[in-house]
Amino acid sequence: MIDLTAGLVLVGLLSIFCQYIAYKIKLPAILPLLIAGIFAGPVTGVIDPDIMFGDLLFPVVSLSVAIILFEGALTLRFEDLRGHGSMVRNLCTVGTLVTGLVAAIAANHVLEMSWEMSFLFGAIVTVTGPTVIVPMLRTVRPSSKIANILRWEGIIIDPIGALLAVLVFEYIVSTQDAISQTLYAFGLTVGVGLSVGAAMGWLMGLALKRNVIPHYLRNTAVLTLMLAAFAGSNFIAHESGLLTVTIMGIWLANMRDVDVEDILEFKETLSVLLISGLFILLASRINMDSIYNVGWGAVFVLLAIMFVARPLSVLVSSIGTGLNMKEIALLSWIAPRGIVAAAVSALFSLKLEVLNYEQIELLVPLVFLVIIATVVFQSLTSVKVASWLGIRAPAPNGFLIFGGSAFCRMFAKELSENKINVCITDTNWDAIRAARMENIPTYFGNPMSEHASRSLALAEYGTVLVMSPYRQLNPMVTFHFEDLMGKGTVFGLSNNEQQQRPSHQVSESYAKKLGLFDEGITYGKLASWVAKGAKIKTTGLSSNFTMQDYLQQYSGNLLPLCALDSNNKMHLFTTNTKVSPKADWKVISLILPEDPTIV
Repeated sequence: MIDLTAGLVLVGLLSIFCQYIAYKIKLPAILPLLIAGIFAGPVTGVIDPDIMFGDLLFPVVSLSVAIILFEGALTLRFEDLRGHGSMVRNLCTVGTLVTGLVAAIAANHVLEMSWEMSFLFGAIVTVTGPTVIVPMLRTVRPSSKIANILRWEGIIIDPIGALLAVLVFEYIVSTQDAISQTLYAFGLTVGVGLSVGAAMGWLMGLALKRNVIPHYLRNTAVLTLMLAAFAGSNFIAHESGLLTVTIMGIWLANMRDVDVEDILEFKETLSVLLISGLFILLASRINMDSIYNVGWGAVFVLLAIMFVARPLSVLVSSIGTGLNMKEIALLSWIAPRGIVAAAVSALFSLKLEVLNYEQIELLVPLVFLVIIATVVFQSLTSVKVASWLGIRAPAPNGFLIFGGSAFCRMFAKELSENKINVCITDTNWDAIRAARMENIPTYFGNPMSEHASRSLALAEYGTVLVMSPYRQLNPMVTFHFEDLMGKGTVFGLSNNEQQQRPSHQVSESYAKKLGLFDEGITYGKLASWVAKGAKIKTTGLSSNFTMQDYLQQYSGNLLPLCALDSNNKMHLFTTNTKVSPKADWKVISLILPEDPTIV
């Protein structure tokens, strides 16, 4: 056992290492974090959170869960929920109740847990979570409909499942009183959580809208006020704080003219650190004897959750949604549990340990077994299941364009008209608004953020085109997506205009990626040509009208951008790629103005 300072540093180092390993092997980070926590805790005894933190362990876990839920709630926009139809709403309401009920019945009958503990366990395991869903979707590549349903279910169900667990816990600690006292506690918890959350969300949003808080204090102020609301709400009504921070986040996310992107990016960074460190600490508290004591009955509980509760909840939720049986089957197969389930189980375990509640030692090991089983089993089998069902999307042929200039919008619109998936992402709101006015799919914000990884359907895009004017951000975006999607998937415009200045020289590895369309084609050139009237046009080739004829027709006032073969597969023109369009192909080109010279 090491001291507190060394222990915290070790947890931080293990967190970064596990996140990096997960990033490289393209698996949810929760698996290496779990292994590291168990190795550092019960196996070697290097980390013991109870000794390290003492009485501070419960407040640390409690505040961490509040921050994680608040960050998740900031992503819940009503327009996004409506856009993905009734299936998401059904899964997060009726489906949640079905899953919790089946899990509770299985735990009660197989493991002989009390009904109170069984329902608490059932409420906790209803959540899935984007931190485990998103990496799995990148590998499985289901249809866009299924991917959207799973992604938004994971985002929305986290606070709902946590709230359900809060209500069950409140019932457990109130069972010693009369039914009226229990109902009063329920009503007080919900009433205080809703009212304080809505009031604080509105006041905070008003302060942000009117710039009452200086920009450099915004992130710190929001975090501090959120934690103050959490603590104050809990002071008024026991365990109402989690509902309060969830309502605050939802209110801010949906309040008109309130920009939460900077806040969300800060919270995402903080959440990654908290999730990683928290999961290692929670895993290090696992008592191996408790896992053994759960016995083989846990296997039957796991089977009931994966093969009874999930299919039944999906089937009930799908009524009237128009999903076919193959789509229902794949949705039934994919439901891994994540960090919120682990954190909430540990939170209420700590609370009930203080009350000396019976069978509490079974709760955390059983939840962790559900997390391990669902993540490992579904990660290994979902690709094969999706392929067998025939609803795995083909290799992505879409384009994610970083940059919302007039040229980018013209190019994106032409790709869309040729039935190529395309999305424009930019940090400039004016550019995004202009793209939306032309009905081009967009993402507003930093495409490297955690929010982007949850919101962008990256499985649809096989190529990233970096065409923004942001010279410092472009290399970061390039290397981020190349690491994420593989080599040869990211292309950028030339930066020849910078190479005359030694201070602006770029690395050789980055320079090789800057040959989009043709040598010397820069952002400035494209912007100038478009301003002078250049247009993008699609032209079909044939045996009587070859590529050579096409080039001669425009006498050099032509910049080929890409070609579509007979299977509608896109081939980009770059300095490092030789494309030879054939008959029955189509070529998308920028038709230059009569005088393309840039003044």
